[in-house]
Amino acid sequence: MPVSTGATGGALSELRVLDLSRVLAGPWCGQILADLGAQVIKIERPGCGDDTRGWGPPYLRDAAGQETSESAYFLGANRGKQSVTVDLTHPEGQALVRRLALRCDVLLENFKVGGLARYGLDYASLQPLNPRLIYCSITGFGQDGPYAQRPGYDFMIQAMGGLMSITGEPDERPGGGPQKVGVALADILTGLYAAVGVLGALAWRERSGLGQHLDLALLDVQVACLANQALNYLVSGQVPQRLGNAHPNIVPYQAFPAADGHFILAVGNDQQFARLARLLGESGWAEDSRYATNAARVRHRESLIPLLEEHLRQRQVDHWLRELEGLGIPCGPINTLDRVFADPQVQHRGLRLDLVHPLAGTAPGVRSPLRLSATPTGAETAPPLLGQHTEEVLSTVLELPVQELARLRTAGII
Repeated sequence: MPVSTGATGGALSELRVLDLSRVLAGPWCGQILADLGAQVIKIERPGCGDDTRGWGPPYLRDAAGQETSESAYFLGANRGKQSVTVDLTHPEGQALVRRLALRCDVLLENFKVGGLARYGLDYASLQPLNPRLIYCSITGFGQDGPYAQRPGYDFMIQAMGGLMSITGEPDERPGGGPQKVGVALADILTGLYAAVGVLGALAWRERSGLGQHLDLALLDVQVACLANQALNYLVSGQVPQRLGNAHPNIVPYQAFPAADGHFILAVGNDQQFARLARLLGESGWAEDSRYATNAARVRHRESLIPLLEEHLRQRQVDHWLRELEGLGIPCGPINTLDRVFADPQVQHRGLRLDLVHPLAGTAPGVRSPLRLSATPTGAETAPPLLGQHTEEVLSTVLELPVQELARLRTAGII
């Protein structure tokens, strides 16, 4: 495949990705691949595009402070891509996308199971034409099973997959009840797993010369990411309960009240707890059979936590952070997003991006956390306008002449 228009020298700079996905899980995967240097061609519906283009406010504002058409949600998952509008319901549109698929290394899609078969764009149709194609399908419940035909959305997957049952305060506490995570975590994690799967399939293709079909399900990913909580249940047979900000396997490891707010205390071992006990003037805790070991502290959390709270309420957050950090005891403030992006470490790491944008001058974004020494990440182009690259991609990748592009545009196919 030709060298991409993504990040120069990126680890995937010779790969081309056809992104037929929309909303978050698939686009998140595509954005990761773009950050790694791949050319990612995003296929969108003429006139409306990805659903998230309309998921606002807020919308990006121009230099005069006027809202543009670009939603913050769309900007968050489509950095570094090229937007090509094609009407998949039209046979000529289907033929264009099929031709693009034959010139791509990876295809991402999140249509309902079997949804692309009627267009001749499913894996079974494309694999004989491009045996090297890595075809990644993302759905709520996977390509098979009793729920395969159901639509799947992050919120319902967080509920069905058990995450909400262990998130939030217990019923008997103020504000008690199940809670979803504040971002669409099932979608984000599925996008990450999809990117890992694509990279694994690329490694296999290097050895075999063949692509393959990846079947990613939001529910599978959500259950897999229950991590220690899943094993707590499978090992003990006891259903984990909601503990608010507390940890089921480590104590003390939660939010604590100070005189002027809350902060996080994350004691990870017995040596750290002994230092904490000395700081609070309670050295005997480290010798007390109820608290000396983490296992004991977990069993006696109901007596220990009130004792800690009584001490920690006496001083302000900044005092405790300074003292705890000085003793090497993990702790941290609970930052709002304005404080996150003002944090010296966040600024030093350059996590905020400002990318050139055709409507607003610049568009903000968040830098990829991947740091590769030899092939730095950085799809240094803003999320595209709807159809911004249609003519460019179709003329260069498919070598369509100007007259044909004009005809397709007039016919409403692109």
